[in-house]
Amino acid sequence: MKKNLKKLSALLLALALSVSTTACGNSTASTTTAAETTAEVTTEAASESAAETSAAAGDEMTVTYPVTITDHLGREVTIEKQPESFVSGYYISTSLLIALGLDDQLVGVEAKADKRNIYKLSAPELTELPSVGTAKEFDLEGCAALKPDLVIVPTKLKDSIPAMEELGLTVIAVNPEDQTKLFETIDMISTAADVVEKGQELEYWISDALESLKKSLDGVETPSVYLAGNSALLQTAGPEMYQSTLIENAGGVNAASDITDTYWADTSYEQILSWNPDYIVLAADADYDVDSVLNDSALADCTAVKEGHIAQIPSDIEALDSPVPASFLGSYYVASILHPDVVTEDDFKTTEKNFYETFYGFTPESAN
Repeated sequence: MKKNLKKLSALLLALALSVSTTACGNSTASTTTAAETTAEVTTEAASESAAETSAAAGDEMTVTYPVTITDHLGREVTIEKQPESFVSGYYISTSLLIALGLDDQLVGVEAKADKRNIYKLSAPELTELPSVGTAKEFDLEGCAALKPDLVIVPTKLKDSIPAMEELGLTVIAVNPEDQTKLFETIDMISTAADVVEKGQELEYWISDALESLKKSLDGVETPSVYLAGNSALLQTAGPEMYQSTLIENAGGVNAASDITDTYWADTSYEQILSWNPDYIVLAADADYDVDSVLNDSALADCTAVKEGHIAQIPSDIEALDSPVPASFLGSYYVASILHPDVVTEDDFKTTEKNFYETFYGFTPESAN
């Protein structure tokens, strides 16, 4: 498998260089063709790699129960038998369950599932499932009444887990706040559900797409980026949040890299002007818009505003600045803003189309 992956990486890197060259010198049509080829090879190679791993490992790809998983709270959770039903109290894990082909086994989901376009497009039946509430107000008894074999929650609910276990629930807590932890989350859930091969295929796809992006951006200048929060412009993501990884993958530097908060941090106009970012990127679900930032007199002297370098991460399908499986697409989009001569909007759209078709069964055009 390692030999196969090395060959795959070499091919992808070559294709990535092709994308960079055509983007700088030729037409958009040529760039799109190169991007399509890269995405197609990524998808095909990921499937082949998973299949070869399965063949080589034999029964190793099949989980033997009981199986013990260490979650992101460091808890060792033993799953006695293959789960037939799931409750997801977190939109990250719900989106992942869809990508792993487990959505038809969900019996309960987080609140406001009917507002999430990704569910409507890929698994509309989820919008009709019972709600188990939010990380702030989780419905313990409602969850227990659904009698799920496995419950997946964010680590923010750590204080509620003992009560869940007293009600007889098997619970794993996840916190995919960087690329490594996202892959750990995929490993946890795919192992618990005995869909390891599908989990590996998903990881290969994401890894190869990011590697291709990284190679395309090799040697570019890295502008500073201020990523503004969902609730307010004067909130930003520090280095402990996934959004910081997104910026780095896009060939930028997080202007707020010295912040120590592990969640959205409050800041000020004075601080933003001190950082003087080259770009300001708004969170996908921001309740303000690009024009309001461009017209904010308090930021008139900021380089990003003076040069019109303000953008917002897409959210027409799902928030691509959150650590869902498709989060790598957020890096592609931001890269197309920071380095449009290397990564084009067509590159983003082509990669987005291939990913959602492969793992979610719909085309992004249907979201519009």
